Order: sequence, then C-alpha cells, then structure tokens
Amino acid sequence: MLVRDAMSTVVLTIGPTHTLRQAAALMSARRVGAAVVLDPDGTGIGILTERDVLNAVGLGQNPDAEPTHAHTTTDVVFATPSWTLEEAARAMAHGGFRHLIVLDRGEPVGIVSVRDIIRCWAPARQQMTVSR
Repeated sequence: MLVRDAMSTVVLTIGPTHTLRQAAALMSARRVGAAVVLDPDGTGIGILTERDVLNAVGLGQNPDAEPTHAHTTTDVVFATPSWTLEEAARAMAHGGFRHLIVLDRGEPVGIVSVRDIIRCWAPARQQMTVSR
C-alpha cells in the first residue's frame, strides 16, 4: 500500500505569524494533530504539531503571544505519494515523529500520520489472524 492510499488530502495550512492559540484552535476544529506552516519569505514549508504546542505551553510560554514560526520544525522529512507505507513508517520511526508532509512537485498534497498507517495496516493484520 502506498502513502497516497493512506494520507489525508485535506491539509491545514497556516502562516508563520499565527499564534500558537490560533493554530491550536484551527487544529482542534479540524481534529488534526499537525498543521503545515507555509513561510514563502523564510523557511519555506514546516510543520507544527500538537506536541510543539504542548511543549510551549508546558514551558510557560504565552500561546496568545507566541508565533508559530518560533515552534515550527523546519528540517522536515517529506514523503511522496508513491512511497510505501513501510517507507513512511521507517522514516517516522527513525526520526521520532508521527506526521509526514506529503509533497508532489514541491507542493504539499497531504499529510500521513502514524494513525493513518495503523488504520490501513489493521485490516490486513486482522485478516492474517483470522486466516491462521
């Protein structure tokens, strides 16, 4: 199975000057754990995850004043739609993260998460168990 089969194609994109509270509200409303941060004048494409917001708040930073760019991961590992789920899972395990931005021709076209991969693999695993 390929990343294109598992990824979410509705991608939440935000700007680098959104506050952490604004980002968290948008992520909560969309029920997603990550947002793509587009900064055409700076770092390009980055990712802000629920863990980034949690860490900032846990450190006592003000979510109404903290801009997303200060908490965005910019050394991002990107997937392509043609990666296998095994390749995506390996990249996530190696890098210690739970989301991959999926790029096609340099543009974000989706996000694949550990949950997406598990959702795809679980039925296959269940069939293996039933077959035995």
